[in-house]
Amino acid sequence: MGCKMITAEEMVKQKGQEIITVPPDTTIYHALQVMLAHRIGAVLVKEGDEFVGIWTERDLMANTVTPGFDPNTARIRDYMVTGLQSAPHDESAYRLFDKFLGIRLRHLLIEKDGRFIGLLSTGDVIKTCLVEKADELKQLNSIVGWEYYENWRWKKHGTATQ
Repeated sequence: MGCKMITAEEMVKQKGQEIITVPPDTTIYHALQVMLAHRIGAVLVKEGDEFVGIWTERDLMANTVTPGFDPNTARIRDYMVTGLQSAPHDESAYRLFDKFLGIRLRHLLIEKDGRFIGLLSTGDVIKTCLVEKADELKQLNSIVGWEYYENWRWKKHGTATQ
């Protein structure tokens, strides 16, 4: 039977979206506008050619209760999360799922040949795993469907059936 595992690179291609970035001096308000325009829950912070951080809608919740926080003047560099995590492009959906759970992250950069080719969220990976499991279940059902059992021929001792 065999189930083809979807890779991180294939997920990035299916997602079909470039990496959305803002510079470190962007205001939180502007970053939110970018996120809303692209319908995304996280934005990467890029300085020159280097990704230096990430800022997410969860960060907004935490930032909102910080005394003196004003999204119109707050700069993303002061609120972004640094120490970005990545995964190789050939990692399977299930390995990514384990990685998300193991390091308790919601976003991973996907790396190929020394450069980042995309950003995947836990939602992207969960969706892929569910689709793969549904396909696997369909395959199993087709193998062990009722027709399969109807075609069995039992042999009684001393006689043979056709």
